[in-house]
Amino acid sequence: MPEDPIAHSELAALTRRFEEVAAKHDREFGIIKSDLTAVRLQIGNLDQKVEALDKKIDRNQAQIIELLTQLVGQRPDAG
Repeated sequence: MPEDPIAHSELAALTRRFEEVAAKHDREFGIIKSDLTAVRLQIGNLDQKVEALDKKIDRNQAQIIELLTQLVGQRPDAG
């Protein structure tokens, strides 16, 4: 039974379209993966900034408590 040239050309066209779509999906996946990496880096930077801010707030609260402790028992009119 001889091969059908129309079926052969349609199979080749379908294969080409499949490969083009697969390549497009690979490119888009690469872009998404790159974007996610950038987001992860930004989140890491934000975590560091929040941690630094928490430490600064803790220091400021400790200073406030220390100053308030020093003021306890002092007469307001004493200067």
